[in-house]
Amino acid sequence: MLEIVFEDVAEFVIDESAILSWYTSVANQEHKEVGDVTLIFCSDDFLLDLNRQHLDHDYFTDIITFDYSDFPVVSGDLFISVDRVKENAEDFIVSFEHELHRVIIHGFLHLCGYFDKTEEDELLMRSKENQALSLIGFS
Repeated sequence: MLEIVFEDVAEFVIDESAILSWYTSVANQEHKEVGDVTLIFCSDDFLLDLNRQHLDHDYFTDIITFDYSDFPVVSGDLFISVDRVKENAEDFIVSFEHELHRVIIHGFLHLCGYFDKTEEDELLMRSKENQALSLIGFS
């Protein structure tokens, strides 16, 4: 099940069934199943508070993933800063929708067991992101 929540930001249209279908395709490729996943769209300030409280980090980020997965079922909460997504889209010269989907799949890949702390892990994560983005028409 996929749930979408807006905290401290204006709501926008997002196709919940398309995201769930996309997640299901990616999960199948990873030999996993989609469980309960919540996308919480929020502001920079909201996510910064979470980053400070739960991770002891004092900086802005585009996403924080709370993983509740129990193999092979992928579950968790993905907190996504809409402010960061907008800024990153400008920095990377891509549309808001493209960057939003990159962040949405990035968090889901964390739930699938991928990391991005080392250079090698980050390269694999980027490759998986690009592969998943291509499934929905982003190159």
